[in-house]
Amino acid sequence: MSYRRALLRQWNLDVQTNAKIKKEFAIFLLYSRNEYNPPSLRFQMDSSFVPRTNIEEAILLLMILLRKVTLQIIEWDPSIFDHLSYALSISGGLWALANQVEELLPRNIDLCERHHILALCYYGEGDNFTALNLLRKLLSSAEDPTCVPGLLLASRICGENLECAEDGINFARRAIESLQGRCNHLMGVANYVLGLSLSAQSRAAMTDSERVRMQSEALQSLESAGRLTKMNDSNVIYHLCVENAEQRKLDTALHCARCFVELEGESTLKGWMLLARVLSAQKKFPEAETIIDAAVDQSGKWDQGALLRTKAKLQIAQGKVKNAIGTYVQLLADLQIQRKSFGLEENLKKEKNFNRTMELETWHDLASIYIKSSRWQDAEFCLSKSEAISCYSASRLYIAGLLHQSKGLHKAALTDYTNALAVDPSHVPSLISTAVVLRQRGNHYPATLISYLRGALRLDRMNVAAWHNLGLIYKEEGSAMEAAECFETAWFLEESEPIEPFK
Repeated sequence: MSYRRALLRQWNLDVQTNAKIKKEFAIFLLYSRNEYNPPSLRFQMDSSFVPRTNIEEAILLLMILLRKVTLQIIEWDPSIFDHLSYALSISGGLWALANQVEELLPRNIDLCERHHILALCYYGEGDNFTALNLLRKLLSSAEDPTCVPGLLLASRICGENLECAEDGINFARRAIESLQGRCNHLMGVANYVLGLSLSAQSRAAMTDSERVRMQSEALQSLESAGRLTKMNDSNVIYHLCVENAEQRKLDTALHCARCFVELEGESTLKGWMLLARVLSAQKKFPEAETIIDAAVDQSGKWDQGALLRTKAKLQIAQGKVKNAIGTYVQLLADLQIQRKSFGLEENLKKEKNFNRTMELETWHDLASIYIKSSRWQDAEFCLSKSEAISCYSASRLYIAGLLHQSKGLHKAALTDYTNALAVDPSHVPSLISTAVVLRQRGNHYPATLISYLRGALRLDRMNVAAWHNLGLIYKEEGSAMEAAECFETAWFLEESEPIEPFK
C-alpha cells in the first residue's frame, strides 16, 4: 500500500526516482512470495487495465518502464528487462515477451542475444519453424557460429523433427566441440540433445544396419549425458528411459523410470505414466494399474484425464472390459465438467484444446471396444459424439472403417481408410487396415499390399500388426524365409509391446 500511495500521489519527484520506485515495487511484487489485494478500481480510469495478481501488476510496471526506456525518457537498465522476462515467462506470456524484445533499440540489446531470446519465445509457443530460422541466423558465420546455448536449442528443435534430425546432430556436435575442456554439465546437455537427434534420425534410416548403428550411438550419447550430469537431470533420465524402452531393454528402462519418479519427488504425472508403460511392456499389468491408481490419488481432479485413459487400457489388457468402460465413462464425465468450468478464459485455450483431443480419443477408444463386442449401435453413438468434436479426424475415419469392416462392408471400410489417409497420409493404422481390406477382397497385386505395410513400418518400426500382416502376404506368395522373419519380429515385439507408446 505504501508503494502504491507513493506512485499515485503527486510528489515532486524526478523521472529517474519515480522509475526507481516502480522497479523496486515490481521486484517486491514478483519475489515477496505473498499475494496482495489488487489495486482499487477507484484509482483506475475508464476502460484501463486492472491487474488481478501480483505478477500482472509487476508486468504492467515493468512494461511501463521499458516503454519509457524506448522513448528515452529514462536511462537503459538491463535488470528491468531481466525481471520482465522472468515475469512473462512464468505467466505464459512468451508472445508478449517476443514483442518487447523486438521493440528494444539496437543499442540496448546485442543482435545475437535478440535472436536467441526470440528463438526461445517462439519455441516456447510452439512455433519451431520460426525459432529454428532465427537460430540459423544466430549461428551463421556473420554472427556467432560457436554460441553454445544457440547450438543446444537448435539441436533440441531439430531432434523433434525427422526432416531436420541430421542438422540437429551437426548442431550438437558443434556444441560438443566448442565445450571441450569447459563446463561438464553443459557437455552433458550437449550429449543429451545429440542423443535426441540420433534417435530421431534412426527412425528415418533406410537400412536396418544404419538404424541399429544410430540407435546404439543415441544410447551412448544419452548414457554419457547421464554420467556428466551425475544423473541429476530429469530430462536426461526421462529420455534415457524412453530410448532403452524403445530398444526393448526393459530392465534398464524400469530402473531409469524409477529414478525419474524419485528425482521428481513423485510429483509429476509424466513419471508415473512412463513407469506404468514400462511395466505394461513387461506384461505386469496389475502392478502398472496400481501405479496409475496411486498417481490418480496424488493428482488434482483436472489432471487425471491421461491417467484414467491409461488405466482403462490396462484394464482391457487384463480382460476387464466392463471396468474399462466404466473408467472411460468417468473420464468423459470429468471432461464435460471441466469444459463447463473453464468458460472462455483465453489463458486456458491450450488446456481446452488438449481436453478436446482427449475427449475425441476417448470416444474412439470406447467405439473400438464396442466394435470388438459387435455392439455396433453403441459404436455408432460414440462415432457421432466424436464427429461433433472433429468431423475431419483421421482417427475417427479409421474407427468408422473398423466398424464397416466388422460388418463385412469392405468397400465402405476401404473408403473410410482412404479418407483417413487423405486427412493424414502418415496415419499408420489406416495404412495397415487398407492393406488388410485389399487382401481380403483379393483383387490387388501383392506388391501394392506390401507397399502399404512397408510405408507403415517406415513410420512405426515397432508396429506388431504391420509385421504380422506383412508375414501373411509373404506366406501366401511362397516366400517362406521372409514370412518367418516377419512373424518372428511380430512375436518379439508383441512380447514387449506397451499398452501405449512410451512417449
